[in-house]
Amino acid sequence: MNDERVDLYDTAYSHYASDAEAAVRQGTYGEDIGQSSWMTAGEWLEFASWAGVSAGRKVLEVGCGSGGPAVYLAERLGCDITGVDINEHGVSNARTLAADRRLAERARFQRIDANQPLPLPNASFDVVISNDAMCHIPQRAGVLADWFRLLRPGGRMLFTDALVVTGLVSHEEIATRSSIGFYLFVPPGMNEQLIKAAGFELLRAEDVTESAAVIATRWHNARARYRTELVGHEGVTNYEGLQRFLACVRLLSDERRLSRFCYLAVKPST
Repeated sequence: MNDERVDLYDTAYSHYASDAEAAVRQGTYGEDIGQSSWMTAGEWLEFASWAGVSAGRKVLEVGCGSGGPAVYLAERLGCDITGVDINEHGVSNARTLAADRRLAERARFQRIDANQPLPLPNASFDVVISNDAMCHIPQRAGVLADWFRLLRPGGRMLFTDALVVTGLVSHEEIATRSSIGFYLFVPPGMNEQLIKAAGFELLRAEDVTESAAVIATRWHNARARYRTELVGHEGVTNYEGLQRFLACVRLLSDERRLSRFCYLAVKPST
């Protein structure tokens, strides 16, 4: 393993509509909703159900990526969703998806740094949801406090974190696991502590590591089937770096040395 930097998000988002990227998503997730994380469509709907997403509800997705999962919720559940992400390719793709599906009035996207207080009104959302993005956000305590501000009383917040350290991890493995960008690794109990400190009532903390192990394996294998096409727009070095990254995720998740948890909390009504 090595610590060479590789790109995932710019490449995946800017080539979102390519036949190869679509085939890789299909091979990885079964149902392709445009995701680039450790989440299937079924798990996304389950998370949405826990968080209370339903028709007419105001939802904020932090770290919306390509916008596919947000558009999927708007289309499937009838919610009104705002997605924010720092990646310009992701936000551009998200707006295109919403427009193509005639959902632009209920699925809106903004390019915003989610590590900063969001320029959105107080108590303007029923749900804040974030899948596999919190690990990229350094100011976690401040971000959770801002989500608390944005939620209406009784509103729910849900996020996943795939970098909870639950075993021995070498420095080479940490370098490979974080080779695609900035990451924070946290000890067990830290997220629960920060959630409560922000004023939330924690409702559940579920171990959902299995999906990361399974998806990493499928993703690695799907990419191998389309190696020629992917190398065409990634280059050999980046392709091989991403394959090492996915193999590392599979190993650490399968051995439960790095775990993925889902946290659900509520803003008290009073």
